[in-house]
Amino acid sequence: MKIEILTKTDNFDVHKTIISKIRDLINQKNLEPGDKLPSERMLSDKFEVSRSNVREAIQKLEFYGLLKSIPQSGTFVANIGVIAMNGMIEDILRLEDPDFKSLVETRILLELKTVRLAALRRTDKDLKKMKAALDAYTEKVLEGEDAVEEDLLFHLAIAKASGNSTMNTFMLIITPEIITNFEKYHVCDKGLATQGIDEHMAIYDAIVKQDPKLAKQKMKEHFSVLYQYCYNV
Repeated sequence: MKIEILTKTDNFDVHKTIISKIRDLINQKNLEPGDKLPSERMLSDKFEVSRSNVREAIQKLEFYGLLKSIPQSGTFVANIGVIAMNGMIEDILRLEDPDFKSLVETRILLELKTVRLAALRRTDKDLKKMKAALDAYTEKVLEGEDAVEEDLLFHLAIAKASGNSTMNTFMLIITPEIITNFEKYHVCDKGLATQGIDEHMAIYDAIVKQDPKLAKQKMKEHFSVLYQYCYNV
């Protein structure tokens, strides 16, 4: 019988368990760089967990460069030695699920960098995506609706415009968790959301003008209330 995932904490623990078992499998089978792992279905049956959980655990190991998935071919051990791999997996297993404060700090650090780069590198196509997200956010806020997702779509458009694929990837990774916590803590109440319209527009205008210093300053102003709120949660 496969393990049922009921809570986020359970899900996090199951992923760690699967990662640990994949490590043990690699060691027991003496798999070397380039060797193929059993299929997701076989691992799912062997570990008695769902295929989706196996897939997510593999994706995490792939993100850290320990595995490599090739479409239509399977998942392979990356080109890294056994000692290094075991050490890195041990570090991964010790990682904790990020809390709200950590997410906010990470987001602020990332976005102060991405907004500067976006001001320097943005294209007309990037501006259209930012404006579309900004308009969607404004419309929902003025109608009194929740606009957390539209808010983050605007920020993701900025990350995309930065031209830095690594920063963009990090933003995509933490975005779902940010949405969950924003809704949990009711961060974007109507007052803050309405204020956010003007702040978003100021950031957008600075990027249009290709002024990285102004763009960073407007982003800092935008995050000031959020940062203060985070430490009062």
